[in-house]
Amino acid sequence: MKANIDTLKYGDELSRRCELTSKKHFKKNEIITTYLLKRNQICILLNGEAYIIKYLLTGERRILSTLYKGDAFGEALYKLNSSREIFVVAKKDCDVLFLPYDKIETCPKDCFFHLQLLRMLPEIFMQSIGKTNQRIETMTYKGIREKLLAYFKSLAKKNKIILPYSLTDLADYLVLDRSAMMRELSKMQNEGLIKKDGRTIILIEKE
Repeated sequence: MKANIDTLKYGDELSRRCELTSKKHFKKNEIITTYLLKRNQICILLNGEAYIIKYLLTGERRILSTLYKGDAFGEALYKLNSSREIFVVAKKDCDVLFLPYDKIETCPKDCFFHLQLLRMLPEIFMQSIGKTNQRIETMTYKGIREKLLAYFKSLAKKNKIILPYSLTDLADYLVLDRSAMMRELSKMQNEGLIKKDGRTIILIEKE
């Protein structure tokens, strides 16, 4: 979510003035929330970074998305169709605002902050859909190289990219075997397609 107001100030005011909301602090690697079928909340990340994670029946982890300051998440933005929980985990120390989506309209009519949130909801939903669509598009590629290049290009405003993930987390996000992915990255570097230094990737354009 890219709000038209300062999200930190907005969250502070909303948590202080509205009984429906709460603001909590989380340390790195703490579970912020889980998505539950019977709950319908919106959360706003006021500071820090977090992962949305799902565990398969096999116990394997999948990173569904990365959240940054100002991003919204919660059941109201993600249609649940199974009892398997989705976890939101703090990648860094985080401040998070929690509010029940079903009760937004029951707040007093003079609550400016909820009115502002209601105006922002279309943008919140569109940005959430945009993130999901970007991941779906990347996942349509079958080969490891094709999937990596599609993901790199989705991030690239210039040829130089700073990956938002560690390589282990990147493999989880792209649903790839880490060892196979590392071998492919080495091949791509040897073939002059990329330069890699830690999380920095430089795409090399072929003439």
